[in-house]
Amino acid sequence: VQLQASGGGLVQAGGSLRLSCVASGRTISIYAVGWFRQAPGKERELVAAFSRSGYNTYYTDSVKGRFTISRDNAKNTVYLQMNSLKPEDTAVYYCAAGSKIGINIIIYTTREYDYWGQGTLVTVSS
Repeated sequence: VQLQASGGGLVQAGGSLRLSCVASGRTISIYAVGWFRQAPGKERELVAAFSRSGYNTYYTDSVKGRFTISRDNAKNTVYLQMNSLKPEDTAVYYCAAGSKIGINIIIYTTREYDYWGQGTLVTVSS
């Protein structure tokens, strides 16, 4: 599967953005999907994810209540809705997909994801 991330941009603190991750080649619904971000000088961190079944979700503490991960199987797309953005959310955001796990398992580590999108830059100004 190939992943294409988009939707990043420049937004003021308190604003919103919706990132999209469009899959091609295979249906996204068979994969566990995660959104990661990497700020300059920092390691890539998992922001949000859901299991292959879609029943289980994960959010890192700093985005809980502000970000929502979702999937539209008809459009073969995964979204990350980001509200109440803060300057510390500034980073390059990546979507990733993995399939080598149970259907209700969240993938937390980068090495367990098999496919990656190219990244989209989110800049939040104060």
